[in-house]
Amino acid sequence: MNIQIREGFISDYHAIGQITQYELGYTCGEELLKIKLQAALSSEREKVFVALCDEKVVGYIHAENYEVLYYPSMKNLLGFAVLRDYQRKGIGTRLLNEVEQWAKETGAYGVRLNSGKIRRDAHAFYRLRGYDSEKEQIRFIKKLQ
Repeated sequence: MNIQIREGFISDYHAIGQITQYELGYTCGEELLKIKLQAALSSEREKVFVALCDEKVVGYIHAENYEVLYYPSMKNLLGFAVLRDYQRKGIGTRLLNEVEQWAKETGAYGVRLNSGKIRRDAHAFYRLRGYDSEKEQIRFIKKLQ
């Protein structure tokens, strides 16, 4: 299996949308996804990396700078998924390593992420890679539209 990791391209929007829907359960219109991906790719504070297997996008990771007044600079994972048929082949680890390398290159203190309570396999994956869960949270959203 020939796996390559590269920075994302705008042409990856369709594949990223499918991976997000199939593996994370989030649906997003393709036009909105294309707009959001273009913004991320042109931003200095965000990075998108994709994993390709034989020229097919099979996974992605999206991260941003995380700046709060009360903690050192970090990177924050915003989205991360690998198609089920390609999981447990080291692809997720390689994608995560890209973000960690970006964090090191920019002097970030570390990498943070949130993972849904029911995603137990993901939690095990993160723990095996040195991530520690420091607290549980409840997410609140107020929709304004």
